[in-house]
Amino acid sequence: MSEHEQPGASGPLAGIRVVDVSRMQAGPLATMVLGDMGADVIKIEPIGKGDHMRRMGIHYLGSENTYFLSVNRSKRGVAVDLRSAEGVAIVRQLARTADVFVENFRPGVVAKMGLDYPTLAGDNPRLVYCSVSAFGQSGPLGHKPGIDPVLQGFSGLMSVTGERGGPPAMVGAPVVDTMAAMLAVQGIVMALFARERSGLGQKVQLSLLDAALVLLTPREGPYFASGTVPERWGSAHAQHVPHEAFATRDGWLNVDVIDDEAWRRLCLALGRPEWADDPRYARNKARLDRRAEVVGMLEPIFQERTSGEWVDVLERHEVIAGPVHTLDQALNHSQVLHNQMVVRAEHPTAGTVRMLGMPLHFSRTPGAVRRPPPLLGQHTDEVLSELSYGAAAIADLRARRIVG
Repeated sequence: MSEHEQPGASGPLAGIRVVDVSRMQAGPLATMVLGDMGADVIKIEPIGKGDHMRRMGIHYLGSENTYFLSVNRSKRGVAVDLRSAEGVAIVRQLARTADVFVENFRPGVVAKMGLDYPTLAGDNPRLVYCSVSAFGQSGPLGHKPGIDPVLQGFSGLMSVTGERGGPPAMVGAPVVDTMAAMLAVQGIVMALFARERSGLGQKVQLSLLDAALVLLTPREGPYFASGTVPERWGSAHAQHVPHEAFATRDGWLNVDVIDDEAWRRLCLALGRPEWADDPRYARNKARLDRRAEVVGMLEPIFQERTSGEWVDVLERHEVIAGPVHTLDQALNHSQVLHNQMVVRAEHPTAGTVRMLGMPLHFSRTPGAVRRPPPLLGQHTDEVLSELSYGAAAIADLRARRIVG
């Protein structure tokens, strides 16, 4: 067992230690993924109130905020006063033992603390140091803070989201934070792979802005090609008809006709074979020119049956379609449960906590929920003991509120 490997850890990152001073969502979600995959993640929080996610919104399980619970499992929790020189010294000492360090403070803040990359890499040249910022580490907006909704708007993502003719809308989940987290995981793992060859760590940096722009793929292609600014289309598609959600007898159904052969199959499925060869509708360009007419013909037909009935009919005719689920329908669907995308963990104060599972499945070194989300400072004594602090020294630090 390597120095940092936890008993029973078998994930692909077993033996990797991560010091996480990030907060809110993007950084903590990234480190949660690393923890699920076997890394020993040590989450550093301010003493007293902890990560801001512990007190956001109105939903709690017991005394624990559901936002925090969603992105902080598989970690050990340490509470430290990073405003104090002794608190910073503790984190710096931890970083000497670490493989990865993750932060998402506003650019310049970690340098003032003495936890910037040059400082920590001087102590530990093998360290992979990941910085997540809002707009970038430099440039005209590098100093500005930002969160997911702001970057959805700034990046143009909101401009292509919402109903046609209506106001711009946010995506219904924090997709920019999530994309940034996944990019951070990729960057960290690639830097660890490079370290295996060179023996040296490096700094990995990314921004919410750049992550949001990646989410626009491939919407940027038509703009670069034509100069035409994309419109909002709701559930519809700018270049294919029909390719949108239709109301059914009991809900909504996505129907995606991606070419003219699929249109022919849809016409047969609907019992309207004559439409397949009608020159007004046979080609996608003609259907685009008559979008309102085509959609108007289809809407009353789809309302004749339930979404489930239509899925059966359309699948028999090899037409791509699927129901628009509500969140409860999706999270309780047999396929989602089969994929183990809903998992449970026993929390010391919140009880049984249901969370999203792991989308990556390894045949030899699988990930797992290794720990429930930590209480604030739950593992402070344990981690400091590993740094050779004695009980009296820990008690003194706690009495002076350097740790909690």
